[in-house]
Amino acid sequence: MRVSRLIPVLAACLLAAAPLRAAEEGAKKKPEHKVTQSESYLEVEPIYTTIVGDNRARGMLMVGVGLDVPNEELREEATRSLPVLRDAYVRNLMAFTSSSVRTDAQPDVGMIADRLQSVTDRALKKKGAKVLLAQVALRVTNH
Repeated sequence: MRVSRLIPVLAACLLAAAPLRAAEEGAKKKPEHKVTQSESYLEVEPIYTTIVGDNRARGMLMVGVGLDVPNEELREEATRSLPVLRDAYVRNLMAFTSSSVRTDAQPDVGMIADRLQSVTDRALKKKGAKVLLAQVALRVTNH
């Protein structure tokens, strides 16, 4: 094959590959959804626990939580510890829900915040990460 015939073929291949390359780069740079612009905020996935009454599931308690951790070193530790923190939150809220939450009254959000703050301080072995309640909601099942 002569070089003069090879150049158009190479050019066509490069032009065909350009959109693929751009698509790959675009896929890598997906926009990140952020709840806040604050560098110190860490989002925790919502926590759900079951409300039981008369030995039956009567509803769900949903708690949305975030952490404000201004200290960068502690924030890195909290980020690494998020799975452990979330597990501790779920266990603590399950105990709270079973003993203190009823479908006919709003849960004590101050008590929930205090419990989660205590869990956070224990799990991180120091204070400095502030628990922020984003949402507390009940969903009552009518059976």
